[in-house]
Amino acid sequence: MMEISTLEMAYRIGGAGLIGGCLGLDRELHRKPAGPRTLALVGVGAALAAMTVQLLGGGADSVSRVAQGALTGIGFLGAGVILRRTDQTEVTGLTTAASIWVVAALGITCGAGLERLALVSAGVAAVILIVGHWIEASIRPWLERPAKK
Repeated sequence: MMEISTLEMAYRIGGAGLIGGCLGLDRELHRKPAGPRTLALVGVGAALAAMTVQLLGGGADSVSRVAQGALTGIGFLGAGVILRRTDQTEVTGLTTAASIWVVAALGITCGAGLERLALVSAGVAAVILIVGHWIEASIRPWLERPAKK
């Protein structure tokens, strides 16, 4: 069995929760269904799963299987926020579902002790969520113009 100090455990799980909560703030600000609490819990749960396997003496292969299972399973939670309106062809919730999936991966990364990788990846995800929204808003008028005949 692997030994990790209580402080290290708190650091890894707390970091995963904090990262998830921060990314969840973007979703909350855009009035999406999964906000800071949901994404913080996803991060904590994923970190807990990865760290538990390590503490029980599982090697990289065991952590890999937990990561595969967690990322597959979290897809069901993400699917719950995707909506297709029956009267339109518009689908909503895809970015929120992707955010849930990314937070699960970030939680696994924190739980595995790769906090620097998680922080860099969380920064990239935050930039995508924030800047991507502005870019989409600025090009939307061009995309919605009728085609010239």
